Amino acid sequence: MTVNADAQELAKFSDLAHRWWDPESEFRPLHEINPLRLDWIDGLAGLRGKTVLDVGCGGGVLSESMARRASHVTGIDLSTKALGVARLHALESELLNLEYREIAAEALAAERPQSFDVVTCMEMLEHVPDPASVVDACTRLAKPGGWVFFSTLNRNPKAFLFAIVGAEYVLKLLPRGTHEYERFIRPSELARWCRDAGLSPAGSRGLQYNPLTKRYWLSDDTSVNYLVAARKPA
Repeated sequence: MTVNADAQELAKFSDLAHRWWDPESEFRPLHEINPLRLDWIDGLAGLRGKTVLDVGCGGGVLSESMARRASHVTGIDLSTKALGVARLHALESELLNLEYREIAAEALAAERPQSFDVVTCMEMLEHVPDPASVVDACTRLAKPGGWVFFSTLNRNPKAFLFAIVGAEYVLKLLPRGTHEYERFIRPSELARWCRDAGLSPAGSRGLQYNPLTKRYWLSDDTSVNYLVAARKPA
């Protein structure tokens, strides 16, 4: 089976892996939006006592924060370096209910279908060759009645201006080349993949940023960054 991953994308984030937990590094935006994402996920799914899977976990920023609220969290990624950083930080944080595995979502879905109360896949779909396959795998991994969460970038001129020109070139919030506009995903496309996989939409939020106040917040504006919540039928 061909692994649904882009070698160049993996290399891009592997090269930055050692900076994942530096809040002043290229990953600063990730640290700043993490509390917003965590609280939104927790508010809908209720993480307490739940088993959680974080697909495309990278260095583990979201995984660790969910592990502080959930019963058990598994983070998966295909970047060996990022997982090494994640495991070391979890060890230092003494989080015994958090484990990491180097495995693709599709492979884990074949191995452990219907195993997780909550599945998250944040900022990953726009980096893989076949995002619909990841959506399907996340659905198969969720228990009946479970929650599945995605976040990605809309594909329109405003998103190109804000997420690439603004974030990567003008404000330098992200390294140049972090995103490719052609890989951005319209909400209608993600919604169709969710429906095809058997998920029911349960809500969406946009993520906004004010460069003057340097503040992020969730809103109803999904024109650039957005999050989607869905449920698997019980």
